[in-house]
Amino acid sequence: MIVYLKGKLIEKAPSTVIIDVGGVGYEVFISVNTYDRLPASGSECMLRTYHHIREDAQILFGFFDEKEKKMFEMLLNVNGVGAKTALSILSGLTVIELSLCIAESNIKRISSVHGIGKKTAERIAMELRDKINPFEALSGSDSNQPENTIIRDAVMALTSLGFTQEKATKMVQAVLAKEKSTPDTETLLRKALSSK
Repeated sequence: MIVYLKGKLIEKAPSTVIIDVGGVGYEVFISVNTYDRLPASGSECMLRTYHHIREDAQILFGFFDEKEKKMFEMLLNVNGVGAKTALSILSGLTVIELSLCIAESNIKRISSVHGIGKKTAERIAMELRDKINPFEALSGSDSNQPENTIIRDAVMALTSLGFTQEKATKMVQAVLAKEKSTPDTETLLRKALSSK
């Protein structure tokens, strides 16, 4: 199983790259989001890979970081979502955007991706909802970071006041969308309550 490739980026396009690893050229399918983060052709680069083995082919899918690869693998576990469809979703939405859409069951936003119908979007939201950490999705970073503790505490405080977790998450997200930095828990809670 090929888990990553490290070598010279020979060619790149929004859907595929060719990487030279020790004189062997590997074609790797990528998302637009990975393409946007790649260095110039001729540069050294590393991609984490998913080695997709079928009866008639072996295909490599590449990802700039581990979060995108993990999301790709989660999407593959959704009934009716194949590798090409999963890559298309990750081209239309960043990992953070998709995580938030799943956490909020935002079917409309998921189905706005080219080739994704309403039923597929509903399955993605339903099957992956329990696997997404809404606090990480809100901040787009590690749940151990201080700002995530603030976000988590604010959402927990709102749920203890009787709001559902979905509603509490949306209230906090609305405040964070307007703020340049994460305020302290008390300020975040106050602003979330005043904007409801």
